Amino acid sequence: METTQTHLRYVEWLNAEEMHEASKEWLSELNFIKDEHLFFEDLVTQFTSQLITYGNFSSNKEVIDAINQSQKQNSTLIEAVRIHENKLQVMVDGVDQLEEEKVYAKEHSDLIVAITEFLKQYKLLKTQLFNIIKSIKKEYKNEHLLGRK
Repeated sequence: METTQTHLRYVEWLNAEEMHEASKEWLSELNFIKDEHLFFEDLVTQFTSQLITYGNFSSNKEVIDAINQSQKQNSTLIEAVRIHENKLQVMVDGVDQLEEEKVYAKEHSDLIVAITEFLKQYKLLKTQLFNIIKSIKKEYKNEHLLGRK
């Protein structure tokens, strides 16, 4: 909790250029994740039969569902950041609009929290998926080694 509060105070000190740079960085990272989601879809498609055969199917299905949910959340965040970027004019127009600027800073802090949480969950999901694929490949390798003898 304290970290979040400190983090939110930090936003008040950011100038328009720093918020713009943060937004560009978020878009870059979220677009990269969008591409990774396509890779995950291909990976799941490639290993569909093994996902059904090996291990716990319900657990594997949960990870696949989590990937789909992650894709939707990623798209939502991309759109939110784009809208946020378009509102940057409030900060740079040279007119003192304290209330609007305060709202913009609040939106920025909300995005910091949302994107940080999304990235944390995304990394866990990615780790789970790769662990499943790794165990499938190990099982497949062991079966072929035993089959050769």
